[in-house]
Amino acid sequence: MDGDVKMLTAADGPGYQAETPESGAVAVPGRRAEPVGALGLVVPAILRDGIGRTPGGAAWIARLPDLVEQAVARWGLELGEPFRTGYASWCAPTSAHGGRDAVLKIVFPHDEARHEARALRAWGGRGAVRLLDDAPEDWALLLEHVRPGTPMTESDETPEERLAAGADVHRELCAAPADPGSTELLDLHAAVPSVVEVCRGWSDLLADRAARAAVEGDLDLDPGLLALAVTFLRDLPTSAERDVVVHGDFNPGNLLRAPDGRWVVIDPKPMHGDPAYDLWPLLSQVDDPFRRARPADVLRPRLALVSDRAGLDDQRVAAWSMARACEQALWTWAELGDLALADRQLQRAAVWASLVG
Repeated sequence: MDGDVKMLTAADGPGYQAETPESGAVAVPGRRAEPVGALGLVVPAILRDGIGRTPGGAAWIARLPDLVEQAVARWGLELGEPFRTGYASWCAPTSAHGGRDAVLKIVFPHDEARHEARALRAWGGRGAVRLLDDAPEDWALLLEHVRPGTPMTESDETPEERLAAGADVHRELCAAPADPGSTELLDLHAAVPSVVEVCRGWSDLLADRAARAAVEGDLDLDPGLLALAVTFLRDLPTSAERDVVVHGDFNPGNLLRAPDGRWVVIDPKPMHGDPAYDLWPLLSQVDDPFRRARPADVLRPRLALVSDRAGLDDQRVAAWSMARACEQALWTWAELGDLALADRQLQRAAVWASLVG
């Protein structure tokens, strides 16, 4: 990652989950997209007001006109107006050579996105948007244009229908490539981070933050809950029966409706390891169960539905969800200093704990 850029993602934890309506992207009110460079390239407000406020992000935005121009020349593109969402990439619809509809995506360089193209290529359009081409030196991807492209956050389907569809997509991702010994899969595993290694670091970080938070005394901590979360982060990755490429940010905002009615994922932050790792954002954000008076009663049948459709053990999914919710809460406390939000996240972790065992 460039210089001192601090992303609201999981450089030091399993993933920042924005508390927006079902994790939809949110631009800063009152700000319009603004042109950059001699070509007048339009940069959406969510980029300018997000990473654009950091030195590394501002430098990247200043380079965007050149990066886009190089992509246009490389692939013979005709660009449309850029999409107004996405906090870490510039995306625009385009007609590629041959008249094929596509999307040009220029990614702000950061570690989580480093292997996005590799994962999409390995999945080959099975459960995921199809990668048409990429230019790693520019962090540029040419993707199929998913139409209508409605995100699951805006679907009028019932929560159960959306959860079942999301679980089906997850199962499809975990089955691709079908040959577990394929060179393609082995190369991908060698390139992307391991959930085992990453979670070993996260467990140590969570233990350290929990100890510091206990000393400072400004959070309503349950030492037993946090100790169990540390244990889960250490033990769940090494006890998994399967080692697959996980999406890494499997939230409903990253699931789009395809032309044939299927759902496909975008924006992977791939690792390889336990498939049960992935489902916490889907369960937590579809029809937010924590807005209900008795969230455990809402989550219990949803957990059973999603686990069954994904072919996973519901206790592992619940344990991962509890551990990741605890990490999220202590990340919020340490990095954002938002005590009220951290307390709410710890309360949600306790709900997940009630579903384990």
